[in-house]
Amino acid sequence: MTEQNRPTRTGSPKGNLIIGSIIATLVAITPYLFYLHESVPDATIWNTFLFEYNSGFFESANVGMWVLTGKLIPLYLLFLWFFTCRHWWYHTLLVPIAMYSYQTFDTLNKEVQYFDSNQLIYMIPIMAIIIPSIYLIRAQIFNKVNTVNKSIEELEDEFKISPKNFWGKVKDYF
Repeated sequence: MTEQNRPTRTGSPKGNLIIGSIIATLVAITPYLFYLHESVPDATIWNTFLFEYNSGFFESANVGMWVLTGKLIPLYLLFLWFFTCRHWWYHTLLVPIAMYSYQTFDTLNKEVQYFDSNQLIYMIPIMAIIIPSIYLIRAQIFNKVNTVNKSIEELEDEFKISPKNFWGKVKDYF
């Protein structure tokens, strides 16, 4: 297949432009999302009309939100990358996604004094599934490269799950 007649994700260049623009905007707003913590007061308890946040271990709501945004922004970017990646190895992104998810929940747990510790113990089962799976896919690709006259890009396209839209891709995992 040549580059001109390769099917696109949404089927039209206009659709690709719209989706690409949305994704670019979501990436471009990350500095603004990160600096939202500056609007949080430097107090132990932060009252809003929606909720009350007690900083607990952090002793300042501003510091607590700074730590939380330091975990949530990379997680947000990893999710964007995971759901938009077109390569066969995108499942490896689940390892850092799981790591940042664990760190986020650990940060929200007010009883923990030493967060970001012992996370490797919780990561081992995830890595035990992901790493061999990726190795098997890689082995299949290189086996086909040696036996078939296809380019690596065409073989990657065979292994790629390509749903028609974002929600189709989400449904493939859940």
